[in-house]
Amino acid sequence: MEFLKIVRRRSFLSEVVYTALNITLAIAVVLVIRATESPWPAIALVCLSKWRVLAVRPRYWFVNIQANLVDFIVSVSLVVFLYTTYISSIGAYPKLFVLGVLTLLYIGWLLFVKPRSKRSFVVAQAGVALFSGVAALYILSYSWPVAAVVLLMWLIGYSTSRHVLASYEETHILFLSLLWGLVMAEIGWLAYHWTVAYGLGSEGIMIPRVALTVLCLGFILQQCYDSYYHHQRIRGNDIILPVLFTISIIVVLPIALNLLWGANISIGI
Repeated sequence: MEFLKIVRRRSFLSEVVYTALNITLAIAVVLVIRATESPWPAIALVCLSKWRVLAVRPRYWFVNIQANLVDFIVSVSLVVFLYTTYISSIGAYPKLFVLGVLTLLYIGWLLFVKPRSKRSFVVAQAGVALFSGVAALYILSYSWPVAAVVLLMWLIGYSTSRHVLASYEETHILFLSLLWGLVMAEIGWLAYHWTVAYGLGSEGIMIPRVALTVLCLGFILQQCYDSYYHHQRIRGNDIILPVLFTISIIVVLPIALNLLWGANISIGI
C-alpha cells in the first residue's frame, strides 16, 4: 500500500512538472518574440524543447523525427502566428488579446491535444498541423523561391498523411503518404502563383485560402479512407456530410468573414 502511495505521488508530481514546463514554454515563446522582434529565436527555443527526439541512439533519430513532425509543424506555425500578430498594425489591446488567445491555444495543444493517441485525436492533430502549417507557410513565403514552398508543402502533406495512416493498420503508409505529399506539392505550386488571403482587420493577420482548401480536401480524403477501411468500399452515406460541410466552408466562410468582420481579400500573383 505504501508503494502505491509513492507511485501515485510521483505520478502526480510528474504531471504537475509536465504541465508547468509546457505552460512555461508557451509563455517563453511569446516573451522571446517580444524581446527580439524576430521569429527565429522563438523557433530555436521550440527546437530546443524537442531535445528528447534525439535523446536516443542515432539509428532511431529518423523514426523519432518523423513521429514528431506534426508537433513541430504546429509549434513553428504558432510562432509564426504570434510573430505576425506582434508586428501587425492593430491596436495594443486587440493585439494583446490575440496574442493571449494564441498562447492559450498553444498551451491547449501541448497539454490536451498532442498527448492523445485515440484515432479521433490523431486525425485532429493532423488537421491542425495541415491548416496551421500551410497558413504559416504562405504568410511568410511571399518572397521565397517557389522550390522552397513546394518542398515544404510536400513535407507538410507527407507528415500529416503518415500521422493519420499510422493510426490504422495500413500496409502502404509510405506510398500513400508520398502520394498525398505530391498532391500537396502541386497545390503549393499553384497557390504560390495565385495566392488569395483574407485579412482580419489588418494586413498583418491573414488567412490564406489555400490553407482552408487543403484542410477541407484532406478531411474528405480521410473520411473516404475511413469508410473504405471499415467497409471495403466508400459508402455515400459516410462522405455526403463531409462533402457538404467542405463546400459550405469554402463558399460560405469567406462571405461570412467579409460581412461580419470586414475581412479584406488580398491576391498575390
